[in-house]
Amino acid sequence: MKQPLIGISCSVFANDGGEPAGDRLVWAYARAVIAAGGTPVLLPNLTTNIEALLERLDGLLLAGGEDICPERYGEAKRHPKVVVTPARDDLEIPLARLAVQRGLPVLGICRGIQLLNVALGGTLYQDLPDQRPSCVVHRQTDARHLGTHGLTAEPGTHLAVLVGPEPLRVNTFHHQAVRDVAPGLVISARAEDGLVEALETADGRVVAVQYHPEDMAPVCPRSAALFAGFVTRCGEEGGH
Repeated sequence: MKQPLIGISCSVFANDGGEPAGDRLVWAYARAVIAAGGTPVLLPNLTTNIEALLERLDGLLLAGGEDICPERYGEAKRHPKVVVTPARDDLEIPLARLAVQRGLPVLGICRGIQLLNVALGGTLYQDLPDQRPSCVVHRQTDARHLGTHGLTAEPGTHLAVLVGPEPLRVNTFHHQAVRDVAPGLVISARAEDGLVEALETADGRVVAVQYHPEDMAPVCPRSAALFAGFVTRCGEEGGH
């Protein structure tokens, strides 16, 4: 069987003058896709013809990274910790919308779950310690492959099929999160404090998580299963 071609979004880095200069992606995302049987391709933030791009892809992985501009969900920036990269929003928001419209399999990770929620009409907490204080730490200092808080998939969801219904210890590196859920998305997991940890569409073509399974996959079979399910679906239902 031909390996599905998975497009992966990238972060932006700046030159010495602070201007956007290029794209970067940590290898963990590509390694997880390869281990699951897919072929990764990096999507530069200069991409303009997203229709043609999606015609060539079998799936879309929206990776973690910088914050989404609050203006994208109708708010002004309210916290100094909010660090945005408009070039990513310019690409990823229309890319995510069109991918969902076309029924392309999509996996969102960290920023990716937030991006999908905003692209489809939802909102975010701009800064959790400021707007939603909790005894659960959502920005750990432990090693990236270590789980530090619990996630429980909702019974009957596609996420529960992929990772199992039992509580899962996951890693966490975010200060923003889903607040109001976008139309067309359903909550498929919450953290111990009730914070949204996963979203999906009813047909399961879109699955998004707030944690970083790409870092846990080498040591956590249930996180690896998330990528395996995504890549399998891309091979069965992808774009070409």
